[in-house]
Amino acid sequence: MPQTLTERKVKSFFTKKRHADSHKGDNGTCLVVGGSADFVGAPALAAMAALACLRAGVDLCIVAAPENPGWVISSYSPDLIVIKLPGRTFSTRHLRQVMQAQKKSDVTLVGPGIGRNNQVLAFAKELVRRNSKPIVIDADALRACAGKRFSAPTVITPHAKEFEVFTGRQVFGLDLKGKIRAVKGAALKHNCIILLKGKTDIISDGREVFLNRTGNAGMTVGGTGDVLAGLCTGFIALDLKPLHAACAAAFVNGSIGDRLLDRMSYSFIASDFISEIPFWVKKLAR
Repeated sequence: MPQTLTERKVKSFFTKKRHADSHKGDNGTCLVVGGSADFVGAPALAAMAALACLRAGVDLCIVAAPENPGWVISSYSPDLIVIKLPGRTFSTRHLRQVMQAQKKSDVTLVGPGIGRNNQVLAFAKELVRRNSKPIVIDADALRACAGKRFSAPTVITPHAKEFEVFTGRQVFGLDLKGKIRAVKGAALKHNCIILLKGKTDIISDGREVFLNRTGNAGMTVGGTGDVLAGLCTGFIALDLKPLHAACAAAFVNGSIGDRLLDRMSYSFIASDFISEIPFWVKKLAR
């Protein structure tokens, strides 16, 4: 039976308390792999995902990006550590350096603004194949992993079209029950947690199913999905179970969208979300 997420339910996922004598890195390190020189907004998407990780409450967020986009990402915040890789886009020659950063991180997010040319997709596919730690896969990186059954703890965050690309199954036109069956079956088949974004978000690991009803039509604006993926990554780094992290991310992201709608109507943009994250982290994670 699907469970609808509430503030009380999401709050119960946050069980770990921060120790007063903890040191830098004890409260989570995230790696975001994204950005491209092919699209003007791509570095911004990677930066927003990384800032969402930090605002979720983790200690460190490292971004791996091609060199020129990397400098743009650095300009967004001095709090981001950016590994600038030679070239305009990712390729398999970058695997060794990115995987060295991955070893120092608790969880990896791959996909924001990464692009979809063949060498980028080959890089993303191989990075995911070699990965053994928790990972969140979003945007064009889902295309690289189409049909894959995962071995490491994995969360994927597709919208309807990306779900079709990844699974080969269309959910357009299905009612909610049909979408729930599709998501639950795909999560079991691919051994992952699926967060299908939509009017009602559907989150499942193939056994349990959660529904998130926060959010509104204004969240079709570009970049809100990258914030969602960053929140999910950050919550995993804070020791939430990946399924619970996906649920919390969907609830918080949608709740922020609803607060912004009340204040700004439909004129809010994705970058407005970052400063709103601490409000919900304070409510849920105290």
